[in-house]
Amino acid sequence: KYGWVPYYAVWTEDGKFSVSSNHQLPISKVVAAALILKRTAFRRFSIFYAPKGPLMDWMNESLRKRVLDDLQSFAKKQGAIFLKLDPDVVLGRGVPASVDEVTENSGQAVMSDLKRRGWVESSDQIQFRNTVMVDLSASEEEILMRMKQKTRYNVRLAEKKGVSLRVGKLEDLGMLYKMYAETSVRDGFVIRDEEYYMTVWKLFMSSTAHGQPSTVPLIAEVDGEAVAAIFLFMFAGRGYYVYGMSRNAQREKMPSYLLQWAAMKHAKAHGCLTYDLWGAPDVFDESDSMWGVYRFKEGLGSDVVRTLGAYDFAPSKFWYSMYSDVMPRVLNFMRSRGKEKTKQVVGGA
Repeated sequence: KYGWVPYYAVWTEDGKFSVSSNHQLPISKVVAAALILKRTAFRRFSIFYAPKGPLMDWMNESLRKRVLDDLQSFAKKQGAIFLKLDPDVVLGRGVPASVDEVTENSGQAVMSDLKRRGWVESSDQIQFRNTVMVDLSASEEEILMRMKQKTRYNVRLAEKKGVSLRVGKLEDLGMLYKMYAETSVRDGFVIRDEEYYMTVWKLFMSSTAHGQPSTVPLIAEVDGEAVAAIFLFMFAGRGYYVYGMSRNAQREKMPSYLLQWAAMKHAKAHGCLTYDLWGAPDVFDESDSMWGVYRFKEGLGSDVVRTLGAYDFAPSKFWYSMYSDVMPRVLNFMRSRGKEKTKQVVGGA
């Protein structure tokens, strides 16, 4: 529907590699797996993307060689302009050049291996390369005390100012999209159309694991009026802050701080050991557009995690160069149109 066709890839212990456009794949003795998305480009070519994959033990050199060999052969046989991957391989922790910086040598070795094999660092980073995470394994009191003093003050201020919280329902989604659109116009970022978010939110709210929804919207209200909200995603012991939104009104009552604290408690209560605040700057200073958001997240007692980011394997250097030259201009045009459409949504709200 949105231009991408899914393929499902698995590698098994017996040395087999299987790719299918349906779900009929081996599920026993799997040692690696990937969702591979395909999209047509320039009419007769395709681009491929394995989001956050492949999933495997990246430190296992023989397995890594086997998987990358198969992916490169797959890209060539498919006539791909490129195949992009962006696994959660950690390169380091802490802000670079700070006293907290720690380098992960194993991750650095993976990066060197990719470059040696002809993979190039992508100019189009789909996911955030860096993120910040909160350790939820401690007690609630300890988690709260790890926050910066100003952040703890704002959490308590929101409570004193009468900000209340509730878990959202399907009937709230239309209102939440309008709030998200208002946020995007105010803060200058691009969002998709309402139908896209309705599909994503409904899908994950109805998807369950261990009897619990994979996603819950948490809504902050003042005098019964919604003023801010976040969507908390939960999967495999980790909570994710993916979408956040707020009204222009009542921001001085700090509802966003209380929402983040509520998300941590909710994720912890549902078995999550980590809360991923989903995104940090590439450059840790005021020159980066995410600096202000990062300072907010930093106050929540989070730690910086720096990952590999996206790498591309391009069988055809010519078409890869052509695509890399043309697509930024196409995307800029589409983003400009998207901003205008979002302004219309906010204006008609």
